[in-house]
Amino acid sequence: MSLRAPGRQTSPATAAETDTDAWIRVAGLDKTYKARRSEPTVALQGIDLSVRRGEFVSVVGPSGCGKTTMLKILAGLVSRTAGDVQIAGNDVNGPLPEIGMVFQAATLLPWRTVRQNVLVPVEVQGLDKEKYGARADELLEMVGLGEFADSYPYELSGGMQQRAGICRALVHDPAVLLMDEPFGALDAMTREYMNVELLRIWQQSGKTVVLVTHSIPEAVFLSDRVVVLSARPGRIAEIVDVELDRPRDLSVMASDRAGVYVERIRRHFNATSVID
Repeated sequence: MSLRAPGRQTSPATAAETDTDAWIRVAGLDKTYKARRSEPTVALQGIDLSVRRGEFVSVVGPSGCGKTTMLKILAGLVSRTAGDVQIAGNDVNGPLPEIGMVFQAATLLPWRTVRQNVLVPVEVQGLDKEKYGARADELLEMVGLGEFADSYPYELSGGMQQRAGICRALVHDPAVLLMDEPFGALDAMTREYMNVELLRIWQQSGKTVVLVTHSIPEAVFLSDRVVVLSARPGRIAEIVDVELDRPRDLSVMASDRAGVYVERIRRHFNATSVID
């Protein structure tokens, strides 16, 4: 597997209207939750965004700004109130085979082995078990879990479980990998390791990645671009191009250049709305 190196593009909030090379295209996205006994809650408003094939894009914003809602709309798990959403040229009106999703917790089935867990999407979609079984084995080797294929989730560390979750999201060869705070429950050292591991997986798989995170340094370290959402209702406050050379190692996090991006993004939030 190979990856075409993502370019560094200027990324205005109206890019969805002008970018003809968009792999993910969002235009005029609104989401309002209607409650029975209270006023409707406007979660997202006027979201215009395009993501190019092979890009790594992170979404940050204060708690309750609609980050996870936006990701679930991209995944086809939550309906939108208004606007258009397309992935790989397909309208998103429900779950698509072009999408792989990694959740905040690995959510592995405890009665199934690691390999059997990875193959769940293959079984659900009725795909060729022999063909995709070989792919599952390749993915597990790629993330260093080959020798644990027949182990059960309780025998793995938290970081290992999340790596298995990433394999499960990639096994059916989706066009896009969506990740919702996948490392939020890990300790700091394991989280740093998983950040490096995720970059390696991204580079080897060539997937388009959209990551939701509360950590601004993590977003800067991983991403080609960082989408900054405002407080609810979530609107795009800025899209920041991260012009740091690749490949990146953990030393980049402590560099002055990365710090400039972190402070630029942090200025959008007050001290009570940012979690590092």
